[in-house]
Amino acid sequence: MIPTFKRHQLEESFFIMPEIRHTISRILQSESTSPWLFPLLLISFLYRGFAGVRNLLYDVGIFKVRKLACKVISVGNITVGGTGKTPMVILLADILRGKGYRPAILSRGYGGKKKRRVNIVSDGKNLLIHPAKAGDEPALIAKSVVSVPVVTGKKRYLTGKFAIEHFGVDVLILDDAFQHRSLFRDVDIALLDYKKPFGNGFMIPRGELREPRNGLRRADIVIVTGTEKKEVRDGRPDLGGIPSGSHIFEAYRKPVALFGGSPIDVHPLECLHGKKIFAFAGIAKPDSFLRTIEFLGDPLVGFIDFPDHHVYTQEDVIKIRTAAAESSAQIILTTEKDGIKLIDFPDFLREIYQLRIEMEILPSQERFEDVLLERIRI
Repeated sequence: MIPTFKRHQLEESFFIMPEIRHTISRILQSESTSPWLFPLLLISFLYRGFAGVRNLLYDVGIFKVRKLACKVISVGNITVGGTGKTPMVILLADILRGKGYRPAILSRGYGGKKKRRVNIVSDGKNLLIHPAKAGDEPALIAKSVVSVPVVTGKKRYLTGKFAIEHFGVDVLILDDAFQHRSLFRDVDIALLDYKKPFGNGFMIPRGELREPRNGLRRADIVIVTGTEKKEVRDGRPDLGGIPSGSHIFEAYRKPVALFGGSPIDVHPLECLHGKKIFAFAGIAKPDSFLRTIEFLGDPLVGFIDFPDHHVYTQEDVIKIRTAAAESSAQIILTTEKDGIKLIDFPDFLREIYQLRIEMEILPSQERFEDVLLERIRI
């Protein structure tokens, strides 16, 4: 089946319905030369032209850029799918708070049902919107950071202005906003996947690229992310197209702990050792989750792959329980992002473990912090 798209966004790349994303994720990553993919290839050429013209209009000043009354840091990528943006946003918030700044996090709120112009997911103290309405990623961020407001809305200028006026913030962190060029940013951070930094090289919808790779010239900081530790990586991938002035770091999405039905129910990773694990996830790139489990050195007896931003139902819970029992699993494991989406199933949450992931900057987080802080002090 040839996939279709729900809508085309001018300000950002395609928003793809979660059910369709699950179906076409393999196509986006495929390097096949099958003739039936030719229509998608034609559309991707049109999309490349659109993206190029749009960037040019911003570059020459025809499309205007608005500026807010505080420093702005953007975290994003040039491909569809997970490169570790959420743990990077959480890390940035922690760094800035530790240095005495008052940050807030702005997200578009993908997958959320709250469609107001400004939605306060968290005031820095409490989660104010149910994860199903807020979106799983904003809800996870709100749960993971302390004393940092999280606000969602389509127009980042409006949500940013609201955060400044109502929370007194002095730094805004934009989640998934590399293509959101209508808002001025002081630091642009682009994340690239270590395995396939540019996907299969094709633009949406034939591939994963949101824009041509030369869009990286806008990046002040480029971070190559992955689930593998530095010592097991086979060198750095070809990053042609990145200007010489950019600062390049590597990062490792590091598993740090397990927890059960509540954030205070924390367990060491050693709880997994020697156990038969059944896993499930509804994330953009489940292979990264599977590789993380593999690097923990634990056997996996089964796995269910749900669509990204999937809304879990009672039928899904039954399906997971049944499959885990049939595989004689001793532990059911999922991601922290999926745990957020299971808040309406407290009994099931108490049965499973969630894997907490943090971002570790290589070779030196101190150097990364120096570069970041230097940029926002200018």
